[in-house]
Amino acid sequence: MPERIMYVQLKTGYNTDHGPAWITRLQFSKSWRTAHFRGRTLERVTGLARANFDANFYDVGNGDEFWVSGPKRDRTDARYSHQRPDVDEDVKAEYEAFLNGAPLPGRENG
Repeated sequence: MPERIMYVQLKTGYNTDHGPAWITRLQFSKSWRTAHFRGRTLERVTGLARANFDANFYDVGNGDEFWVSGPKRDRTDARYSHQRPDVDEDVKAEYEAFLNGAPLPGRENG
């Protein structure tokens, strides 16, 4: 499974961009439609099937909605707030190198 360091924010139960957020490692399916994150299986939102327009993935187990995107070097990951995500220990060194100009693992060519 391809892995990527990503920005993930829980949307369900929170006002816009006020849910908990993480810089973490996700494992994606070959089609990139399914992601595995902290014991959860997330499916990509397709069409207008979901109510929250700010979510692009949802938890198949309980329906929680998430925003998943690549992290930004300028740390403006949250779309409408200045909230800083928690950075998982196992990605901290790679994320800090990314903030200093290095490519993220798996994204060396763009």
